[in-house]
Amino acid sequence: MAKRTIDKAKAAKKDEFYTQLEDINNELRHYREHFRGKTVLCNCDDPRVSNFFTYFAYNFEFLGLKKLITTCYKNQDMDLFSMNKSEQAVFLVYEGDKNGNHIPDAEEIGVKPLKGDGDFRSNECIELLKEADVVVTNPPFSLFREYVAQLLEYDKKFLIIGHQNALSYKEIFPLIRDNKMWLGFGFKGNAGHFISAYEDVATAGDHRKGMIRVSGVTWFTNLDYKERHEDIILYKSYSPEEYPTYDNYDAINVSKTADIPCDYDGIMGVPITFLVKYCPGQFEIVGVTKTWYGCASKVYGPQVQIDKSGKQSVVTKLNDGPVLALTAPPVRKTYYRVNNGIYVQTYARILIRRRTGVPA
Repeated sequence: MAKRTIDKAKAAKKDEFYTQLEDINNELRHYREHFRGKTVLCNCDDPRVSNFFTYFAYNFEFLGLKKLITTCYKNQDMDLFSMNKSEQAVFLVYEGDKNGNHIPDAEEIGVKPLKGDGDFRSNECIELLKEADVVVTNPPFSLFREYVAQLLEYDKKFLIIGHQNALSYKEIFPLIRDNKMWLGFGFKGNAGHFISAYEDVATAGDHRKGMIRVSGVTWFTNLDYKERHEDIILYKSYSPEEYPTYDNYDAINVSKTADIPCDYDGIMGVPITFLVKYCPGQFEIVGVTKTWYGCASKVYGPQVQIDKSGKQSVVTKLNDGPVLALTAPPVRKTYYRVNNGIYVQTYARILIRRRTGVPA
């Protein structure tokens, strides 16, 4: 999805992107052992269109759930299976099949009114949160920081969808660094198709009717799975020519996760996508280059940006991320001049270091 579309949604505080059942199943299959005997809460869902409710209700016995609770923002149907609109916010409770047909029938689903509007921050919704063991949902991207903070405040296990931009948030990155939250398996092609009324302006060529394509979405969780403890296989050797050192930080630049050198023990800047394959026993995360959080070793003065068409403008962008010094201007690429120096800025990087004693 084009950046302007998601920005428009954020500005309007409208994050009505509903997740496909296929994507939910593809991710949840890796965590099944975490749900047996547990109460699951989906607290950002409209059950009329929420496939989270569908997934857990129809897999209730298979997963061995204790209870399923779904809260719904106002203007939802009181009767789950009717088309009568209501301004009343509700919450649904399902405790499994009672009549033996293995289908979550209307009479088996408790539909109860909420006093407020169903906002996850309200006192009555917090009481439902306290009852839950695991929270699984697609929260509003515009409230992601606040949503995660609440989950941690109440010490909840969770599996939620968010945008990878959140990785550089000052409230989120320390959780990734300190191994309190990590990425799940993610979406195919690092993009998801969501049921939405927004116009899909994606250029990827895989438009789907009634859906919108959002690039850079991923799953965030604190549910462990065995694959995240598998070492990345490294085969390349370090050379200063292939792995230049940043001009504003003592770390080498690694363009691809697959290219991490097996014989370098210093700090390395790797793409954000490294976190999908990150093994906490193999590497430690020491920082993130986006905004640097005060760890950059150099501050650049006035800069002239020359874009690939040759247009020049005065900027301050070099102080926002990792910088490489060049001996000559690159061809058909944006670069910067500071005094007599020529520089380029890489994409945001996660700063990592191989753990001591871990074989390559």
